[in-house]
Amino acid sequence: MLKELESNFSELEKRLIKVIKSYKELQEQYEELSKDYEVLKDKYEAEKRKSQELAEQEKKVKLYSALSGNPNHNRLMKNHINRLIKEVDFCIAELQNSGL
Repeated sequence: MLKELESNFSELEKRLIKVIKSYKELQEQYEELSKDYEVLKDKYEAEKRKSQELAEQEKKVKLYSALSGNPNHNRLMKNHINRLIKEVDFCIAELQNSGL
């Protein structure tokens, strides 16, 4: 009976060592993946900023093109002017409501 207990204990100890080793390996993998995630997250944010900057530049180019008389962008220019007029009207209404 004592030999059985020792054998069981030995087997349990082996399994425990194996589980601890697997845990440590998983922990290392997790740390590596966390680092990779942070790097990719930073790259994504940088690319997102670049994309937004390019979109803004594209809008400006179209607007400049419309200002220079390019007939393909006349509608863009009209929409932009209408937006600005609405913004000015809103500001005037706000000033009138505030009593200035």
